[in-house]
Amino acid sequence: MKKYFLFVLIYLINISINAQSITNLTVVSGEKRYYIHVYDREGMIYFSIKNFADALSIDYSYNSETEKIQLKFPDNNLYITAKDPFMVLQKKDKSHTDVIQLPTSTYLLENQIYIPLKYSLETLQKASGMNLVFQPPNILIVKTEKPMTNIITDGSASNSSFDITGFSLDEKANGTLVRINSKKRIPSYNSSYKNGILTFIFRKAHVDAAKLYKRNGEGLIKWIQAKNVKSDAEIQFGVGKEYTSNEVLNVNNSNDLLIALYNKVFENHAVKKKEKAKWDFNVIVIDAGHGGKDTGTLGVNGIEEKNINLAIALKLGKDIEQQMKDVKVVYTRKTDKFIELYRRGQIANEAGGNLFISIHCNATPKKPSDANGFEVYLLRPGRTKEAIDIAERENSVIKYEDNPARYKKLTDENFILVSMAQSSYMRYSEKFAEILDKEFSKDIGIEARGVKQAGFYVLVGASMPSVLIETGFLSNRHDALYLNSSKGQAQIAEAILRAIKKFKEVYEQNIEAE
Repeated sequence: MKKYFLFVLIYLINISINAQSITNLTVVSGEKRYYIHVYDREGMIYFSIKNFADALSIDYSYNSETEKIQLKFPDNNLYITAKDPFMVLQKKDKSHTDVIQLPTSTYLLENQIYIPLKYSLETLQKASGMNLVFQPPNILIVKTEKPMTNIITDGSASNSSFDITGFSLDEKANGTLVRINSKKRIPSYNSSYKNGILTFIFRKAHVDAAKLYKRNGEGLIKWIQAKNVKSDAEIQFGVGKEYTSNEVLNVNNSNDLLIALYNKVFENHAVKKKEKAKWDFNVIVIDAGHGGKDTGTLGVNGIEEKNINLAIALKLGKDIEQQMKDVKVVYTRKTDKFIELYRRGQIANEAGGNLFISIHCNATPKKPSDANGFEVYLLRPGRTKEAIDIAERENSVIKYEDNPARYKKLTDENFILVSMAQSSYMRYSEKFAEILDKEFSKDIGIEARGVKQAGFYVLVGASMPSVLIETGFLSNRHDALYLNSSKGQAQIAEAILRAIKKFKEVYEQNIEAE
């Protein structure tokens, strides 16, 4: 074996569908063999980073009290914490630090930290200088040569007469992310799917068909072809039977488009009989927004948002405990205490939550104002200035935290990567939001303003159906008076409880039917 290459073959054996079932990877390096613990959660492989370091003779230190491991490479240090979606990559001389946000949290099992294989390879490559090539389903080849990008690019050279000039593919655990390179902002598009062919028509755009051509694909996308139809560009994807849906987003500060093509990997695993027990609807996590040194928005007559949020959260929790005896209630806070945003998602994940509800109050810069009403938000890029402003205000809580750099900017591209990891939960989030909006349209002393979308850090880390509720405007005299009253808080809690009960029925029926 040449000194420039180290081949480590990892064979997956006895992989269980059970999310908490630990199995082994056999690591072969020359004449030596190692065993790396892994577990399979909904088709996603997680592996022990400590065992990985031992197998490749990587120096490390592990603190069992903080549940943090430091991997020590020649030029870099990599810090990984249990039950945390962030990894920190730092130059040895501390001249540069990168905070990498995973689309799912790490895990702690038997005092070892497990990280998601596919989402961690790129960071491990950067840290170690090794080239890590994963060959599904059971081989990881580790080379000491310069790392190659895991983005597969099929031509990006462009002709000046074309608007759409190329593409790139990035294979993910539950789909494929396609980046369409464009020299101008494409105003609109439509899509259709029939007989295994997904077709996109991009309006008033000219495509370089030679650069958007692919054959014999081995992943979700089997082939790609494009052509110009009058003033429009048509791009077709031949997809496998595992294809389920797609989503298209513009890229911030770019004319490029991102197309996420989802597959059935999480859906198939989520509904297997052996898995159904962990999908039982038995844990609800209630998050009272803000708290402690973070008062939230300040309403008319000096009303502090943090106190309203906590009062509604406690009333809702009490109602659930009294009327839904088979459901456990977990609070991110029960007192006037400051909880960091990332920690709220951790609490929800550690509790094995089936639903995450973050409770907040709205406000306008001008007080008093006429703006009023109740809103339900999903984790998606904001498409209105109002939604973006609300997300920026709610996310501004990170200024109170010790390490605000841990939060990766929620660009459109990051949103689509997060949504790919959480796609199995999104349809349930949407359903709960729909039911909740209907309940608030009934005899409640506050107006329902509908279901909206925006980018909230607090929803990113929760691996379960999640919504953020803006219960009303504290800048509006009527809303503020209502939200600050025991009657108003009780009615809001009752409306949310009714929505939870109806959602529980829908949730359990869908899981059982699948």
